[in-house]
Amino acid sequence: MIRRDFDELPGPDQQPRAVQPGYGSVYRTPQPGSGPAPGNPYAQPPVQAADFVRPPRRGLRGRTGVVVAALVAALLALGGGSYILLRDGSGVAAAPAASASVDQGDGQGPGGPPFVFDPNAGIQPGEGRVWLVSNRTELAGSGASQHGPWRVGDAVIKAMYKEVTAYTATDGKERWRLPLATPLCGIPESPAPNGKIVVGVREKDSATSQCTHLQQVDLATGQAGWKLEIPKEKVFDQALELRLAISGDTVAVARAAVVSGFSVTDGHKLFGTPSSGCAPATVGGAAARLMLVRDCFGQDSADRQSVIEEIDPATGAAKWSHQYAKGSNLGQILSVDPLVVSTYNTQEKVWNITAFAADGKVRSQTNAAFGVSKRCNGWGSGSGDLHDCNAAVADADNLYIAGGTPDAKYPLDVDKPDEVIAVDLNTGQVKWRTTGPDGRVMFPLAIEDGKVVVYVDTDKGLSAAMAAIPTGGGRPEIFLQSPKIAKGPESAFYTSSVRLAWVEGRVFLLNGSVRSPEPKKVDHSLLSFGK
Repeated sequence: MIRRDFDELPGPDQQPRAVQPGYGSVYRTPQPGSGPAPGNPYAQPPVQAADFVRPPRRGLRGRTGVVVAALVAALLALGGGSYILLRDGSGVAAAPAASASVDQGDGQGPGGPPFVFDPNAGIQPGEGRVWLVSNRTELAGSGASQHGPWRVGDAVIKAMYKEVTAYTATDGKERWRLPLATPLCGIPESPAPNGKIVVGVREKDSATSQCTHLQQVDLATGQAGWKLEIPKEKVFDQALELRLAISGDTVAVARAAVVSGFSVTDGHKLFGTPSSGCAPATVGGAAARLMLVRDCFGQDSADRQSVIEEIDPATGAAKWSHQYAKGSNLGQILSVDPLVVSTYNTQEKVWNITAFAADGKVRSQTNAAFGVSKRCNGWGSGSGDLHDCNAAVADADNLYIAGGTPDAKYPLDVDKPDEVIAVDLNTGQVKWRTTGPDGRVMFPLAIEDGKVVVYVDTDKGLSAAMAAIPTGGGRPEIFLQSPKIAKGPESAFYTSSVRLAWVEGRVFLLNGSVRSPEPKKVDHSLLSFGK
């Protein structure tokens, strides 16, 4: 069985705020779309969470529901991830008339009596039960990014702002919550194989303070472990954000032109920045391997070159190195094992998929003739997060990625990736492509029993589902359907920023960003359905 790389745990992931050279950031500024990157002709300007108008919660009963029906209908079309609860002027929910039928609502409110939303109401045989968690944490400013979900044992865990929280995977009940003294400022894609993770935290309880410390957390128990201040390697070794990657017992820490390695077990330093080579930019990888990306800057952006290296987790020494042509930008790691990356060439204005063999030799390299979701192309999200693509998975011979026919104006991107496209890693050629059920968006999440497991997004009045596509090609067949009433909360998870994981028969959706709860408004945080 093959899963997305960050799911390979004993069971399975704040994007930074400040901008390091060559990379953008979204730690405290939620971005439903892709973030702009310097010189990126296809990047769209970020949309702030405050720019979205949230529809009111449906499910009002009696005369109050009739009076506001027109307003509800008008606002529902605006979409969003947080929802308003309407009450009458007294602040008490209107009671239903004796003869009125009860509208079950759509899960788009904060819940609570008398409007208790049940996402499993009317569940049919064969449908997967749903649980939903909304954000109840007070957040500073415009909100916070969420990271995860990580499946460890029978729990699913997420990290946000100044806390790490675990929920029972089958019912969503909170297991433990670990508060942190200062905000998070760097989170790796995946924990170590033993379930321990190392995160970056700020020096002070301020969004503008430096990211100076590493904190170990045991995701199996919710206990905080060692904490240390990152030793400086040069005079100007400081950052508002960190890029972290864990491989084996090593956590690699990248900031502006500096990279260091530390032991996950006890925090002792393993290696520092090599004295030669182009400037370290960011790190990535998973249990199988640790990757370092360097930037070689010239006179202008046309002279910029990206270099990708596999480094020894114990020493930081390069095992092999591959330098791209001038004008290149390495956007995403689409798969760690086998290694597949996407780049964008500013000279040719095309995006490229490169597959590497275990020894670093290029298996195939081809300019993609199809478009993909914004976070998966050669520019990525513009944040320096090498694992921001939430729509690709690979086996030994093929890459399976969400995509479609590219837009004529923005040929890198597809706003609605309603196809899964199989790319032969030995030739770089497209082997097959198939469309989603009813033309719906699909995200490949895993490969199980010779089939590509995909998440099927909500659309056309239909709730989310899981489907399987034979690795040799064919139509997606839905094997797990969520209840129809769950469409409301499921549609609140923006497809451009949601983080997904499929583990042991359950799918987990984590909202990319949430805001503080308000008296009549909350943001949905985490949703799951399955067996």
